[in-house]
Amino acid sequence: MAGAVQATDVAVVGLFPGKAVLVIDGGRPATLAVGRSTKSGVKVVSVQGEQVVVEINGTRETLRLGQRVVKSAASTEAPTVNLTADSRGHFLAAGSINGAPMRFLVDTGASMVALGRADAERARIDYLKHGRPSVSQTANGMVRTWVVKLAEVNLAGVTLHQVDAAIHDSDLPVALLGMSVLNRMEMQRSGDTLTLRKRY
Repeated sequence: MAGAVQATDVAVVGLFPGKAVLVIDGGRPATLAVGRSTKSGVKVVSVQGEQVVVEINGTRETLRLGQRVVKSAASTEAPTVNLTADSRGHFLAAGSINGAPMRFLVDTGASMVALGRADAERARIDYLKHGRPSVSQTANGMVRTWVVKLAEVNLAGVTLHQVDAAIHDSDLPVALLGMSVLNRMEMQRSGDTLTLRKRY
């Protein structure tokens, strides 16, 4: 059954202004400028800092340097994200909130997605107007937060809508990918690889 499904394996091995170096299906590294496509149909849409937006089998993925994704052309297969642990054992992923690029840290100890004030402003979240005042427990004690609904969260091409999030009154070094997203995914860890598969 699996043999009938055509999938594209894309890894980001280099990023430069206006260009990305991709390894596709385990082949030789290919340097693609923004707007260019490979023969297999992988297109570089944009490059911003340490992130690149690529189009694979007609859908867009936001990937970080060193990240790899396998995208199936079969529409019936659940969208999947494969993450590799860093040297400290943390799983980081590129994505977006309401279209604004974000860097996520997978955190099973967080009850919901957590964003700092600056990230919330970039995603145009008016949390003071639309958020519900709350408090969250952190390593530094209790902090003031606002609970909101995120219209759209995209994680390496997997999109979720109406996601609960806590906006912190201060900046965070990275957005936390908490259980309000992870509960809507199937998680499977194998060594240094974490696979997230969207539930239907």
